[in-house]
Amino acid sequence: MWPFLRDRSGAGTPFQRWRRQLNEALDQKILGVLRQIPRRYLLLFLVPSLLLIVGTVGYTLIEKWSLFDSLYMTVITLTTVGYGEIPTALSTRGRAFTIFLLLGGVFTLFWTATEIIRAVVSGEVGGVLGRQRMERSLAGMRNHLIVCGYGRMGRLVCKEFSIQKIPFVVIDRDPTFVDSFTLPHGVALAGDATSDELLKKAGVERARALVAVASSDADNLYITLSARLLNDRLFIVARADEDPAQQKLLRAGANRVISPYVIGGTRVAQAILRPNVVDFLDLATRTEHFELQIEEVLIRQRSPLAGVTLMNSLMQKKLGIVVVAVKKESGHMVYNPSGEHLMEIGDTLIALGHRDQLDQLEKQASGGPLG
Repeated sequence: MWPFLRDRSGAGTPFQRWRRQLNEALDQKILGVLRQIPRRYLLLFLVPSLLLIVGTVGYTLIEKWSLFDSLYMTVITLTTVGYGEIPTALSTRGRAFTIFLLLGGVFTLFWTATEIIRAVVSGEVGGVLGRQRMERSLAGMRNHLIVCGYGRMGRLVCKEFSIQKIPFVVIDRDPTFVDSFTLPHGVALAGDATSDELLKKAGVERARALVAVASSDADNLYITLSARLLNDRLFIVARADEDPAQQKLLRAGANRVISPYVIGGTRVAQAILRPNVVDFLDLATRTEHFELQIEEVLIRQRSPLAGVTLMNSLMQKKLGIVVVAVKKESGHMVYNPSGEHLMEIGDTLIALGHRDQLDQLEKQASGGPLG
């Protein structure tokens, strides 16, 4: 398709392989764009082009003109400009051919104009451009989140991700939800989330986590199984309405299984038995509360916190942060650690503090300088 890039220096050379890969990439890119264009729009381009070719060839054969003169005569005929017959007067056959060409040009012009106006008024052009932008956004996403299901729970999950400015993709069967989706940092896809092809389109192989909150346990189970097979490093959180589904979801590959009814019932009971504790947890876990928040912070390679005790890190004195627990890389949880507790790479600190203080701690844990 791209002959100017063909290599003729010999088969099997690295230069030839590079050119072949570039040709294939360009071919796939153009084919991908053409697939997104409705067939009507291709006809808007192909029909006038065909008339130009027919007119040019016709005048060349009938009047024995040059290709350029034939093309010029075809253009002024199709556009109904009519500057005159060039370079010589038309013969009878040439005039008959011009009549049919002129009629074809007029009808083609009206049809093309009608289709363009209809496409603009109906918003179809904007839809095509929007799909192309969406494709580019999906192709550029890395370490993003995927939400399968945009029901009541899915909306809350997406809203929270949007508040946190985390890029995410949301998938739902309802084709109309894409038009009403306005959350920033998110891309909406309509379709069946149990489909491997749709999960791949959402970037499941490049994502860091997936949330399965579809309307049925069967769908969530199938989504979890498909996503786990496509990405064995993916962190999966799944919703389960029925108790038997929890164990099945865990066996299918879910890292966490959430039952909204269990959580809701426990929360209602705790609101009666321990109302002040519930108020504190609301204050610490909801993002709109800036007075106090609880966050988990992973100690990574090159972090100055690694190999330092909680007391010597001066975390509480300088940043005003309280570490309420430390989860070791092995999964063991240390509650209320003492000041002599030694932090290590792979530890996850469960810390309590103001948002700006927690941001400083996150920077240190990622390898930034000590505050």
